[in-house]
Parts: sequence; structure tokens; C-alpha cells
Amino acid sequence: MNKTQKLAIVGAAMALTVASTTVLAAARDYVSVVGSSTVYPFATVVAERFGKSTGNATPKVESTGSGGGMKLFCSGVGTIHPDVTNASRRMKASEYRLCQENGVTDVIEVLIGYDGIVVANSKAKDAMQLTRKDLFLALAVQVPGPDGKLIANPYKTWKDVNPALPNTKIEVLGPPPTSGTRDAFSELGMEGGAKNFADLAALRGSKDAGEIKMLMAKLGIPESAFNKKGKTVFKAVAHAIREDGYYIEVGENDNLIVQKLVANPNALGIFGFSFLDQNSDKVQGSIVEGVEPEFDTIANKSYPISRPLYFYVKKAHIGVVPGIEGYLAEFSSEKAWGEEGYLAEKGMIPMPAELRGQYAASINNQQPMTGEELN
Repeated sequence: MNKTQKLAIVGAAMALTVASTTVLAAARDYVSVVGSSTVYPFATVVAERFGKSTGNATPKVESTGSGGGMKLFCSGVGTIHPDVTNASRRMKASEYRLCQENGVTDVIEVLIGYDGIVVANSKAKDAMQLTRKDLFLALAVQVPGPDGKLIANPYKTWKDVNPALPNTKIEVLGPPPTSGTRDAFSELGMEGGAKNFADLAALRGSKDAGEIKMLMAKLGIPESAFNKKGKTVFKAVAHAIREDGYYIEVGENDNLIVQKLVANPNALGIFGFSFLDQNSDKVQGSIVEGVEPEFDTIANKSYPISRPLYFYVKKAHIGVVPGIEGYLAEFSSEKAWGEEGYLAEKGMIPMPAELRGQYAASINNQQPMTGEELN
């Protein structure tokens, strides 16, 4: 092959690369956002405000659940993939690795505010007064029996769980495992309840192999689990939600849960505070450990089941997909996520001013994560 032929091949390859980039850039003229059903209403109102105020195409926001959004987001770079994913919990280390493996190497993390997870029921009945221990005993696959060993959950009514509660069947409508709401409820609600049992709490905190083995034996955990860390086994017990009809998965649609609660006043439903706020004429939140789920109690963290909300952005798409910078600027403006912003009116709990400034700066500087934050 002579020099002229080589130059022709290189030139053709460069032209193809430029053409492909042009096609990718032109393939979509709007911002694509996926992810959490809890963050969905906040992202949607920001998208609508951005579209109306700028004349740009309104970003397309889809409710796929936090886990589903992460899979889509981390599947690759290019306009066939989403630009932004919302999450009602922090990205997992495994998801970050998936992004890296698929070429999504520069991911910008933005904490946007806070939300509470409510256990709600119809206003046709009184609000429930629950503890996290009650929730664990009602919903866990296995619970401590009379001798302290774990047994299959025998409880059928709330009165079985706690004599002070109503004699009604346990019936809780909630999200599937792919949901960030489910993750956060497991971590904050179920774990919080499991820690009320001394052996489980000790197992979670122990790093001594001998003690861990002894505690597992007391709990009746099979020897096959003895080579695992105590915290790992504790989480396996605390996060496992029963599948015998007392917990009913209702998908990622929180509005559907609200509708079912109205139709069945004996049922309880698990979803984010914003949906309670938007449907306060129909449903009410349970009082958890003496604290009502309200804007102020979530903001000051006295309500025990509250969580941070995030979104994640592909740096590689900024400057390629039109509108991303403007959408991010709208989301991180004081008129949106500030203490008096329109997102607070929608039920999102604002971050302190210092944190808002910090994350606004990370957006402006397009500073990607290192992955160290997730360990």
C-alpha cells in the first residue's frame, strides 16, 4: 500500500468519524431524563419551566425507578442513551462500575434535596402510630422467635405485631426492589426496626469473627453464612421483605398506590412525602415513633425515615445534546431548589444554603465523581 492510499484511508476514516458524531449530535434535540418515581414530579416541573422560559425543547422525563434509571444511564454514551438519571438514593458502587465498564466514565453527582418515606393510609380511618420495630416485624421474611432464633414471619395482623395496634390484616402496598424508595425504606425503616433486637444489632456492629459466628448460631443462621461479614448477614435479614401476600408490590407508580389506599381503607402504602403532600385530601401519613411526616420534621431529621435525593449527569453529553446546561442551571437555581423555591412548594425539602452552593459549583465546574465517594 503506497502513501497516497494510506492517506486516503485515514481521510475516509476521519470523515466517517465526523459524520457519525454529527449524526449522534443531531439524533436528539431534547434532554433525556430517566429514573426515580419520587424525583419524577420535581424533574418534570423543572423541565416544563425550562422549556417555557427558554423556548428550547422541553426535556423528556420518564419514571423508570432509580434502579431501572441507573441501568439505562450506565448502558453507554451517545444520544441513544439518557443524559440524566434521577435517584431517590445514592448511586451504588456496582452501578458506578457498570458505568465505567460501558464508557460512561465521567459522571457528575448532584444532591438536590431531601424527602421522607411515608407509610400512609386512607383518611377514612385514623392515622396509624407505628415504630420501625413494628414495620420490621410486620414485613420481614424472618423475625426473632420466642427463643431468639429467626423464624418464618408468623404475623398476620397488626395486633399480632403489637397489642396496641388494630386487629386488621397486615396489607402494605409498596414499590419493587428496583425502586430507590424500596432501598431507602429497607435501609432506614427495616434496618432501624431490626436494630431493636440485641443479637441482630450486635451482629451488625461486630467485626470479630468468633463473636459473629456465635451470634449467627444464636440466631439460627445456617453455617454456610459463617464466612460472611456480620453487617452483610444483618442486611440480608433486615432487607428481606416477605412475599406471602402481606406486602404487595405495586410497581413504580406511586399514584396507583394512592388510588388503592382510597379504595381499601385497611391497607397501608409506602411512597415519598411529596405524594403525601400532593394527595393530603385523600391520604395521611402514619406517625412513626411519635413524629408526623411533615416538611419541618423531615428538614430537621426528627422524622426517622427520611432520605437524600440525587440526579446524575453524563459529562460527555454536555455541549453535545442541546439544553443540558440550561436544564441543570434551572434545577440548581434558587428559584427552583431554594428555601422559597417552587420545588419546596411541590414537597421537596431544600438543602442548607451551603450545600446548595457546593452542588451548584460542581455543576458549573462539571466536576465528575471519582467513585471514592461510594465506598
